[in-house]
Amino acid sequence: MAGPRVSIVVPMFNEEAVLPLFIARLRPVADGLGTTYEVLAVDDGSSDGTAIGLQKARRDWPELRVVRLRANAGHQAAISAGLARARGDYVVTLDADLQDPPEVVAEMLDAALEKQVDVVYGVRGDRSTDSFFKRTTARLFYRSMGSLTDADAPRDAGDFRLMSRATVEAVNALPEYGRVLRFVVPALGFPSATVTYRRDERAAGSSKYPFAKMLRLSIDSMTAFSLAPLRFATFLGLAGGVGALLLLLYALYARAAGHVVAGWTSTVVIVAAVGAVQLLALGILGEYVGRLYAASQARPSYYVAYDSDDPA
Repeated sequence: MAGPRVSIVVPMFNEEAVLPLFIARLRPVADGLGTTYEVLAVDDGSSDGTAIGLQKARRDWPELRVVRLRANAGHQAAISAGLARARGDYVVTLDADLQDPPEVVAEMLDAALEKQVDVVYGVRGDRSTDSFFKRTTARLFYRSMGSLTDADAPRDAGDFRLMSRATVEAVNALPEYGRVLRFVVPALGFPSATVTYRRDERAAGSSKYPFAKMLRLSIDSMTAFSLAPLRFATFLGLAGGVGALLLLLYALYARAAGHVVAGWTSTVVIVAAVGAVQLLALGILGEYVGRLYAASQARPSYYVAYDSDDPA
């Protein structure tokens, strides 16, 4: 059986509060695409009424397909699960919080067909609804990643994007563990375009990306796409060596000149500084070793418990 023209993959975790609003916004958009489609909702092990709400919505919306993971696997893993099961010629990834407007999906599809590109990124042209802290940290994050990595990811582009079947298959074929898709997809180098939009406030519920998760995502992005942190640790070691050599020369000069070398205060400061540099370098190395260890275990990032499209 031929698959739909468009698949819309929506990762969800405890989105009971926003689910009715999301469906009310998305369904008219999907029906208005003028082509066959499926909405693949990936329930990332929700503990609230998200699963029940999705099953109720399926009664009146046959194009809605529900995939439930056995346990919470994380946002990126849930998207990967959706990409692995989506059947559309074009696949859109969209969060359920309505910060990224579903109405832009039609614009993305038009841009892909008109410009004959494989990827259309949704770029947040207006982030005034975000807090000053979030806007500032996001700006620093994308600038840092652009400077330190080869991933030419559009700034202010998150996980709201449209991908061709060729792009999705390329992503699914990657053996990479702990992938961060907002940098994996640009790294493929497929022809792309952008669509700008205004980022809205979350329609209901609470954010599923607190500061701790954002920090973890930043570290995963850095260690997955750049060797710069390792080189930084090397430069710290070289700088420490140069500093130690200069200090030795100063000590020899002071001794030859008959001066008294500074006592315990300078010693404590130097030892503390060297210890801090060593711990930082060990921490950076630990991040890379940890990724290698996790990859060597080859454990699946997620486990699918249920797919409403599977034969009974």
